[in-house]
Amino acid sequence: MGFWLIVVAANLVVGAFVGLTGVAGFLLPIVYTGPLAMGVTEGLALSFAAFIVSGALGSVNYNRAGNLDIPFGIRLSLGSLVGAILGVKLNLVIPESVVKILLYMVVLLSGISILLRKDKKAKDGKTGYVISEHLAATLVLGFVTGAICALSGAGGPVLVMPLLVVLGIGIRTAVGVSLFNSVFIGIPACIGYMMQCNIKSLLPVMAAALVFHAVGVVYGSRNAVRINQVVLKKGIAVFSILIAIWKLSSQLL
Repeated sequence: MGFWLIVVAANLVVGAFVGLTGVAGFLLPIVYTGPLAMGVTEGLALSFAAFIVSGALGSVNYNRAGNLDIPFGIRLSLGSLVGAILGVKLNLVIPESVVKILLYMVVLLSGISILLRKDKKAKDGKTGYVISEHLAATLVLGFVTGAICALSGAGGPVLVMPLLVVLGIGIRTAVGVSLFNSVFIGIPACIGYMMQCNIKSLLPVMAAALVFHAVGVVYGSRNAVRINQVVLKKGIAVFSILIAIWKLSSQLL
């Protein structure tokens, strides 16, 4: 019973945070490999399945609001598809203990990134270098971020969104594109990790996780305007940093 309560609560809460802020999905692998004591492969399969759901729901909402550049998102995601396949293959040949350390390091750096990053309030505009105007750079960025996310279990937006902003994409469009992109990272990653698992035993867990993750995402996205985004993101960042330090300490000491 405790196992199922953690699965439901984690996906509901993390889904709500994703709906509210666009980030926090990277916390799911830690829940699966930490409190639930699942293997890294099983945890990543479940996490990437959830990222597909949250990415699809989130990108639909951003598209309706006019904040999703679909042609650019498709070009970026073509690179991510290939990169994600490579990331899964690398994960399967690297020792599980090393993958766990990499996962916790990504969570730590993600938390620090959220804590330090300041969202620009300027309107979306094209000034200076804009990566969406450069096909080769877009494909390379998609490939590299897709490989890192699939290898480590990072959801996608927490890594891709800040990079897009730095490379000339407006903040709202960057969130929409990164959510859209996470679907294309999640599909090959989920399939690749599922093929290494006992699918029959994992399917009931996945079904419950996806239902409650979707509920959380929908609830969060509908209530995002009521929440102080800055305070919430800082809270998620501090929590992520503390969890990552704790897990790294237990893994290394």
